[in-house]
Amino acid sequence: MLYLKEEKDGVIFKVRVQPRASGNGLAGLFGDAVKLRLTAPPVEGEANEACRAFLAKLLSVPPSHVEILSGSTGRNKTIRVLGVSAEKALSAFSAVIS
Repeated sequence: MLYLKEEKDGVIFKVRVQPRASGNGLAGLFGDAVKLRLTAPPVEGEANEACRAFLAKLLSVPPSHVEILSGSTGRNKTIRVLGVSAEKALSAFSAVIS
């Protein structure tokens, strides 16, 4: 079951990042987190920036609205996205949570 918390200004959810993948995309669920495959390597914040950019594009918000709350040095991250409802986030993740 996906962890997703709606706040007054956006949503918070968990992701599990697989860096150095062959392509960027959603890869299913990993426990209560959405698994992301990213081509960026996990060095000098490249995977974090790729994560922010991918989620911003997926949820149709500017990258500045995507914040990594915790896990910036690991694969498991907690993300806050401003300006997105829980319904919109669930719709964006529907391919992997159904």
